[in-house]
Formats: sequence, C-alpha cells, structure tokens
Amino acid sequence: MSAPTIGVLCLQTSFDKIPGHIRNPATFDFPVVYRVVEGATPQRLVREADPTLLTPFVTAARDLQGAGVAAITGACGFLVLFQAELAAAVDVPLHSSSLLQLPMVHRMLGPGRTVGVLTADAAALTRRHLAAVGAQDVPIRVAGMADAPEFREVMLEGRRDALDVDRLAAEVVARADALAGPDLGAVVIECTDLVPFAHLVQARLGVPVYDIVTLTTMVHAGLARHPYADRR
Repeated sequence: MSAPTIGVLCLQTSFDKIPGHIRNPATFDFPVVYRVVEGATPQRLVREADPTLLTPFVTAARDLQGAGVAAITGACGFLVLFQAELAAAVDVPLHSSSLLQLPMVHRMLGPGRTVGVLTADAAALTRRHLAAVGAQDVPIRVAGMADAPEFREVMLEGRRDALDVDRLAAEVVARADALAGPDLGAVVIECTDLVPFAHLVQARLGVPVYDIVTLTTMVHAGLARHPYADRR
C-alpha cells in the first residue's frame, strides 16, 4: 500500500529551498505535493496579515483535497491566523503552522519553564497568532530574523533567489542565542525557512527543538499505522 500523501500550501517565493525545508521533497520519506498561492507573498501574510488571502488559501486547500492528499499543512507559520477557517474548509486534517505545537510543548515542561519561539519577524508575531492555537497564555521568549541581512534580503524581501547557506546558518545561531536562559525548556521554530538549521539551534541551546517538519512527520505517522512486529 502506498504511503499517504501530504499537501503543502505555499507562499509565492522563488528562493532556493534546501534539504530540511518543507518545500524540498527530500526533507520527507513520504510523498508530498505542493500548491503555490499566487500573490501570497511574505509581505502580505507575515507583515500585513492580509485577510483577503484567506479565500485563495481555502481554494488551494480544497484543490489539494481533491487531488487526494491525506492531510494538509502550510509552508509559513503565519498561516496560523487562518487555522480555524482552513480546517473547516476541508475534510482532511489540516495543520497550518508549527505553532500548533506550542500548547503541547508547554505542557510537556515543568513549572517555570519557557518555550522559545524563533520566528521570521518578531514584531509581526502577535497575541492574535498565539490565540489562534490556544497558546496566548503559554510563557514564551521570542527571537526574530527580520534584521538578519541574508534572511531579510532573500526570504522576506525576495531580492534574489540564490541563498548563502553558511551566512544564513550563522544568522540563525546568533538569533537563537537571544532565546537562551536557565528557564528555557524547548524551542518551537515558527518559520519554515529556518528548519534546515534546527540541529544547529539544538546544539547551541541544548533543548528539544520542534518545527513544521516534526509536526508534519507526526501527522503522517498517524495516517500510516502498521502492525507491530512480534518481538517475543
């Protein structure tokens, strides 16, 4: 039996998607299909929270469902604003953002522990985004990438497609340092563009790190259960 397919709702971006990015099929060991929503730029979704994007994202989600996917996710954590509406628009599981993991991760930690959030733009991540997944009361510490030159020029502003991977890796590690502290219990990476560097964040901070790939892998595992071998 073939593995269930995951559909991915994508922003309109053209920069290089390296392994670890949700838009690189090599990231997963199961099939994925993509739908790019024309006009859905990082500026409109991340910084403007443009409500008119909901309709084309719903259309794309229904298109993916019609193509036979078993579940749907998103290639930008700021899609969380549309989580309820998108999930209601289709008949398959839909997880729009890695931020859905925030309440779960918080509950896995002991009292007084903080969850770090590494995001594309700290100023754009609001209480409204957190409330969309019931995380408005989760104790978090946020670090953003908007002032990191490589990230800003390539991911946010789309000035060029070629990515200096080493430069971006250094920026990610530097921003992750802002999350450090004795109370830090785990990190959730909001931005899908940063997932290829999750191992560097973990090595730097020494805590569990979750992102859209960890969530999508968990969702897929729930769709593809198999008998356990008898090990007696």
